[in-house]
Amino acid sequence: MSSLKDPIREGLARGWKVLGGRHGTLPRRMQCDVAIIGSGAGAGITAELLTRAGLSVIMIEEGPLKSSADFNQLETEAYRDLYQEGAARKTKDKAIGIMQGRSVGGSTTVNWTSSFRTPEDTLKFWQSHYGLTDYSTEALAPYFAQAEKRLNIAPWAVAPNENNAVLARGAAKLGIATETIARNVKGCFNLGSCGMGCPTNAKQGMLLTTIPGALDAGATLLVETRAHRLDIGNGHVNHVECIAVKPNAAPVNPGGHATTIVARHFVVAGGGINSPALLLRSRAPDPYHRLGRRTFLHPATVTTAVMPAPVAGWAGAPQSVCTDHFLNTQAIDAAIGFKVETAPMHPVFFGAQLPGFGAEQNRLFQQFPNANVLVAILRDGFHEQSPGGAVELNGDGLPVLDYPLNDYVLEGARRALLAMAEIQFAAGARTVYPAHEMGAHYASWAEAQKAIEALPMKPLLTKIGSAHVMGGCGLAAKESQGVTRPDGVHWQVDNLSIHDGSLFPTSVGANPQLSIYGVVNRLAQGLAQRLTGQNVVLA
Repeated sequence: MSSLKDPIREGLARGWKVLGGRHGTLPRRMQCDVAIIGSGAGAGITAELLTRAGLSVIMIEEGPLKSSADFNQLETEAYRDLYQEGAARKTKDKAIGIMQGRSVGGSTTVNWTSSFRTPEDTLKFWQSHYGLTDYSTEALAPYFAQAEKRLNIAPWAVAPNENNAVLARGAAKLGIATETIARNVKGCFNLGSCGMGCPTNAKQGMLLTTIPGALDAGATLLVETRAHRLDIGNGHVNHVECIAVKPNAAPVNPGGHATTIVARHFVVAGGGINSPALLLRSRAPDPYHRLGRRTFLHPATVTTAVMPAPVAGWAGAPQSVCTDHFLNTQAIDAAIGFKVETAPMHPVFFGAQLPGFGAEQNRLFQQFPNANVLVAILRDGFHEQSPGGAVELNGDGLPVLDYPLNDYVLEGARRALLAMAEIQFAAGARTVYPAHEMGAHYASWAEAQKAIEALPMKPLLTKIGSAHVMGGCGLAAKESQGVTRPDGVHWQVDNLSIHDGSLFPTSVGANPQLSIYGVVNRLAQGLAQRLTGQNVVLA
């Protein structure tokens, strides 16, 4: 794979304007039309559209610039270099692990490529509860279509790997419908290491699409640079103060210096948790105490099955089959629903889900080649007992997410463990392990059902993780209900827009990357038109 071209290194050789870290010291002061904070799904779409409209753009990313030449399919390197807090980010009580990207491209560099349009029932909830009447399936359809074309999003045409086939077979035996997942890939080698960065440049995330498009059009990218504080006065952002940071280190680089960036307009697109945190550090106006509140995860739980034949879940597209059966069989605001997918099998991820330790866990690792993992993502935010969490700042001004797991959410996790175990046994599993500290290996569905129904569903005992963060700067048609107007502009700050998943008033109920692409595509086109009078389209 070393013989493959590296588009990032080629772009740097062509003269892309990249500063920060090894790419050069930042000047004390910079100026542009639009400063974009972040480089993930929302930032990349926005950067490309605004540069095409003729605006000067500076993107600010606190992570490093990595490329296919750096992606060695090693968890030890990838988690350290490409994830927030070295893949160790957790909620305040440590009950939920949070996987978020922290490099150029954000989470689009390390996600598993699953792409879903925002479910219609989610949009209807936003319309009825938050007055977002323009957020309908029909209104968003052309923006989704543009994003799908630009990012090569299409249903996976290759037969599923065995890990995904287990889900398809087990669900079929139970009469549960499944569907093929759309993925944003082109020329995929089907390696299965998407979560460690794509070494073949097949993943069509921001790293290889919109960010190069923006840089080729003259944008500037600052890396290893944290947007520390927006200077806000009289309902207007005057500038953003940035500081150099060490790669994947929380403390400010002692050798760094502050850089002031002055712009006509500022776009915050640092993702759920980081975007609300920046606004909190900046003491942004928050008259209705909405900032950082209703921050949502898709709390996720897993079951691990040992199958009679090898699964080799580390190879092949990580997610290509899913079922919405457990979302569609009940009202959206009733008991919490969940989407069932698979998870790729790599040693660190696999070991983190297993019960026990020492000799017991070693015995389970011997069964690694035959292991299948199903994951359920819970649709949070649609019930009075699922208010999500709140972003806070620690003593260093860095974000912490307080996300209590209450009985409503944990009982949803129990139902998910039961549903996944039944599917795995229907597919022929010999044993199933639920992700619970008091769980064991169960040799039949009857045994697993009885045991899982008796497990105490408590935080820290029930293993919960999430790779999806949404909300905290929620959209709403009324100032009292949200941080951001329906057009993405902050309710109280006239030249500040939010363009990322923190906009969402609830969780999405599906992997959120395409929801961000579609919604931000629309918002960025509107912003470009307001700033320049030009109509630009993602293409």
